[in-house]
Amino acid sequence: MNNTSDTGRTPRYQVRPIAPEALKRLRTIDDADRPPRMVVEDGDGGSPLRCCLGRSAPHETIALLAYTPLLRWALDSDADPGPYNETGPVFVHREDCGGWTGDGVPDGIRGERRVLRAYAADGSILGGLLLDGGTPTIEEGLEQLYGDPRVAVVHIRAVEFGCFLAETRRL
Repeated sequence: MNNTSDTGRTPRYQVRPIAPEALKRLRTIDDADRPPRMVVEDGDGGSPLRCCLGRSAPHETIALLAYTPLLRWALDSDADPGPYNETGPVFVHREDCGGWTGDGVPDGIRGERRVLRAYAADGSILGGLLLDGGTPTIEEGLEQLYGDPRVAVVHIRAVEFGCFLAETRRL
């Protein structure tokens, strides 16, 4: 993947998987203070993995765990997400997979319906954008949200379950 958006411009953001140091802890005890639950995928696989931003393979054993994405961002910044500091389920490889090192928006987090949630540097929510698989694309939506200089972070989420898929941070 190249590092240009659908508009042909270099993006103002970087797509980020869950950081390796966070995954090390989460694979033992998650953000709800419980051990991860091991899940064997069905014959189709395809669950979005937040460690490498790919998809699970059929019959693969993956870890289901609770994750608090704004908490991780707050630990790296001066943000205080307060009431927006929600915890939800995510899938990751049960062992270190090497993570995702690409650029752009990986195919593993694409889907028909996505929501983008924008946050300010202090951790407050600024708004969001619903994507229905047409226009705007994820890249166009991210560029639109990052057009607001107050936006520091945008989360990409699945609409149906509200699950966190990936974090983007302003470059």
